[in-house]
Amino acid sequence: MTSWPPAPIRTARLVLRQSEARDRAAVIELLASPEVGTYLGGPQSRDELERTAPEVPGRRFGFFVVELDGETIGMITLDRRDAARPGRFRPGAETTEIGYLFLPRAWGFGYAEEACTAVLGWFAGAGEPVVLCTRTANERSMRLAAKLGFTEVEKFEEFGAEQWFGVWHPTAEVD
Repeated sequence: MTSWPPAPIRTARLVLRQSEARDRAAVIELLASPEVGTYLGGPQSRDELERTAPEVPGRRFGFFVVELDGETIGMITLDRRDAARPGRFRPGAETTEIGYLFLPRAWGFGYAEEACTAVLGWFAGAGEPVVLCTRTANERSMRLAAKLGFTEVEKFEEFGAEQWFGVWHPTAEVD
């Protein structure tokens, strides 16, 4: 398994690192954003997030803060996919699932692709595939999955919408 926390991962424009207390406001902004919540069941209540968000959000394995010029613009997560959910790559085995959220002001600049590529490259050392699930209606996420080298495993209905489920292998070439 890959050790945690890693040293900050630096790309051409970004720093991916473990979360700190200074990231709390940006994480709340992400989760409360109507634009970010469009394909995630809607935004969460800002008031509720202010009351319940931990001092240091996401202090766990696989939670990367994405920073641009010292400002938190998003997050990447690697989590174990719940075996009870639809979407199977390896029956009977847990898989790691990648997730990503970026503030709307950071959309359209290639930051998500750059950050996800870096995280996948870091996780490739674990030698296990990574899965991704997104709504088929989320065109941006579908394009990103293709750019990252995810291949379709199946489509299914969940949360009242069609979902796309794909897999990435550590031997896959990531641009």
